[in-house]
Amino acid sequence: MRRSDKEITDQNLMDEIIKKAQVCRLAISYKDMPYIIPMNFGYHDKVLYFHSAKDGLKLSILRENPQACFEVEIDTQIVPSEMGCEWTMRYQSVIGFGEVEFIDDITSKRESMKIIMEHYANDKSFPSDTMLEGITLYKLKVNTMTGKQSGY
Repeated sequence: MRRSDKEITDQNLMDEIIKKAQVCRLAISYKDMPYIIPMNFGYHDKVLYFHSAKDGLKLSILRENPQACFEVEIDTQIVPSEMGCEWTMRYQSVIGFGEVEFIDDITSKRESMKIIMEHYANDKSFPSDTMLEGITLYKLKVNTMTGKQSGY
């Protein structure tokens, strides 16, 4: 990272940023074509969990190339200045890399969906097995991640 004064190296702080984020952007690639998707997600033990429909472009891409990058940010705020080119941004963010694995068995799907749902609410009503069979669940095991902050 070029600006080491903005780097976050504390894993606990990076975990907290991820847990506070509302959207995770998942970046994937197909035949040199980049593709980024804003996603709802869950996070537990350096693993991101996602759900989607049974078919679609991102699933086709992930089945062929499971390598992915993710990005989350929190507390974004523009910090104005007298000079336009001196404006800055306050934020905390995490970017990481890993490999996507599809989740097929119903028990693992149930646990994965629980992690996703708990990210947004403590709702204890979870989808039925029939509903889980109708969606695709997958996880990104994070190999590396880097945090960055400004204005803290």
